[in-house]
Amino acid sequence: MEVNGIVLSPDPRLRQECAPIEEITPQIEQLAQRMKDEMFANGGCGLAAPQIGELVQLVVIDVSYTSREDYDPFVLINPVIVEQSDTLAPSSEGCLSIPGISCEIERPDRVVVEAYDLDANLMRYEAEGDLFCVCLQHEIDHLHGMTMFERLKPAQRVHAMCQYQEALARGAKPGDTE
Repeated sequence: MEVNGIVLSPDPRLRQECAPIEEITPQIEQLAQRMKDEMFANGGCGLAAPQIGELVQLVVIDVSYTSREDYDPFVLINPVIVEQSDTLAPSSEGCLSIPGISCEIERPDRVVVEAYDLDANLMRYEAEGDLFCVCLQHEIDHLHGMTMFERLKPAQRVHAMCQYQEALARGAKPGDTE
């Protein structure tokens, strides 16, 4: 199911391993622009290609914009976490594909990610203890068929899934938080 251009859980596309991008074509550039537009329209700070139904390793992230004027997402092609801390930190996460709820997820509090940009430059992103750190990990999870539900312990997962069903029944849309 899709709402406002965003694939909603439990759509099976969100559980698929995404294919690496072999070449940056005009179609990939158009997909990146579409993702930027969808993320902004839905008030997100990160979006992975499977969240709009495209099973390729492409992510857009902007955790600091306040309006269209300062909106300038990073585009990450084939992102890989190359370093991460052993220290886990809890953070309240939401997801455009799981609207209406947030879940407390523990993730490494520091990561280093390598990815290509749209000009085929290998980029390195370092993040520690902030929303950018969480967002990098959350979006990369999507590329490997993992949603925030899979990061929860079994009892927490059941509770979160019930909350999600209730939120959908209330009409939650991408960008809505609890």
